[in-house]
Parts: sequence; C-alpha cells; structure tokens
Amino acid sequence: MCHHVTPCPDAASEARDLAAVVSSHPEQGWSLLCNGVVLFDDDGELLPDGRAVSDHHVWLAPELVQA
Repeated sequence: MCHHVTPCPDAASEARDLAAVVSSHPEQGWSLLCNGVVLFDDDGELLPDGRAVSDHHVWLAPELVQA
C-alpha cells in the first residue's frame, strides 16, 4: 500500500500510527494514514481489516519522565 522511499509501518505493526497522513479531517476528528489505518483524535484506531483499537498509548506526566 505504501509507496514512500522509506516505507511506512505496516498496519499490523505497533508503530502503525507513525505512518504518513494521506487525508486529514480535523473537523471530523480523524485522519487516514498511508497504511490504511484511520486514526482518531482520541488516539483510537480503525484497522484496514475492520478491527477497532482503543487508545493503547502509555502517557506519562512530564515530571515522571527521566532525562
């Protein structure tokens, strides 16, 4: 699906949300990524096979991140 010189992460990869945005709809709260993943503003994802993935990121408070 991806035709970039450095290919975007596959939709099955844990890094799938780092793929290039091909269509952005901020007024509706979603973006289509190069790998076919629909990324929602709440960090949920819809995979090309129809599976939904809720927010799977671990967010740390800045004061908890060690330099």
